Amino acid sequence: MKVNTDLHLHSKYSMASSRKMELPTIAREASKKGMKLLGTADCTHPKWLEEIKKVSISNEEIHIEGIYFIPTTEIEDNKRVHHLMILPSISKAEELAEYISPFGNLEADGRPNVNLNGIEIAEIAKDIGALIGPCHAFTPWTALYGYHNSLQSCYGYMTDYVSFLELGLSADSDYADRIEELHRLTFLSNSDAHSPSTNKLAREFTQFDVPEITFDGLKKAILRKQGYRATLNVGFFPEEGKYNRSACIKCFTQYSLPEAVEQNWRCSVCRGIIKKGVLDRIKELADFEEPRHPDHRSPYLHLIPLTEIIQMALRHSSVQTKGVKTAWNILIEHFGNEVEALIHSEPEDLKIVDKRIVDAILAFRKGNVIIHPGGGGHYGWLELSENLKVEKSESGTKKGSEMKKNDKKFEKKNEELENEETDNSKCQSSLFDF
Repeated sequence: MKVNTDLHLHSKYSMASSRKMELPTIAREASKKGMKLLGTADCTHPKWLEEIKKVSISNEEIHIEGIYFIPTTEIEDNKRVHHLMILPSISKAEELAEYISPFGNLEADGRPNVNLNGIEIAEIAKDIGALIGPCHAFTPWTALYGYHNSLQSCYGYMTDYVSFLELGLSADSDYADRIEELHRLTFLSNSDAHSPSTNKLAREFTQFDVPEITFDGLKKAILRKQGYRATLNVGFFPEEGKYNRSACIKCFTQYSLPEAVEQNWRCSVCRGIIKKGVLDRIKELADFEEPRHPDHRSPYLHLIPLTEIIQMALRHSSVQTKGVKTAWNILIEHFGNEVEALIHSEPEDLKIVDKRIVDAILAFRKGNVIIHPGGGGHYGWLELSENLKVEKSESGTKKGSEMKKNDKKFEKKNEELENEETDNSKCQSSLFDF
């Protein structure tokens, strides 16, 4: 069976996460997005693990109103590299917590920071029968290739046990498959969501063909056993990422790699620091000029969340406007979920909403977008036509050029909306939008 999965998200106990990140809410919103299988996230946090137990059917069965969960957690090692672990059961999550508790404070954050290296974390994963792989592997911060030049450098003799790699918002299969050592791995697309908002949860996801919706079924698909495998990755255009191109982190002026080196990584405009972009990092690591996809590699579909497409089409200031919400609800009620509306619906059936929205959805399906790459911490922006532009911002999307005179007003409103959902209003969830 085909199932849509989002295996990396966070609970309300993770830093800068929404108070609404509770299992029933996550399940309800994931259903609207078209997901069937989710990671629980943060399964070593004592309070969150108790909440997981309360909704579980058994040690290995966790589901709420047709949405299935598998225990997962993100772990930060002693070099700030983030690893995703997918576990067989609740009891294995308890074992993992026992293993790592001497090396970090599990109550401090849903995503534990432990004084262990990649090899040691992979050894623990193998001991408890968990799957492991690097999170958002190419970003400049907290990522495998931000601190290492190879899988071997991070995981040592445990490298062969690593079974997947999470691409993150700043990379796709074309980027990653220029690196030969990654060809054997299954690529995951996940949201890393800290909020259940429609433009956060499942903003990237992976479709798998699995024999059953269990850990064993997912394991067979990730390891590509008995013909099961990932069948589709859905995610952002890498150029939308805020670290796609090498750029100044202060004024966002972009530089080619030779220019940045010549400038000694200092901006010639404002003397700010130039941060190396994901594209240039890929070029440094690449074994091939062009991607060479192995036979098992699934197609990659570039999309953005439906609310953001609607916002672009209607030229509204944010995804929170009444017009955007109304159109989104009409489509979800008609098609059942966002995946069906965005990917599988017939053009004629989409005509229940404004024609501008229909045209925008079809443009994304065909890849008819102009992309202006981001860099230095500044999101890229997409253009459908000369009269329809949108730029991503810290709250999801940034206003088109026709709205720039109202930027300050919109930014204040978006900040208020963000603070309503976040326990710590001083922490922006976008810090984690890799």
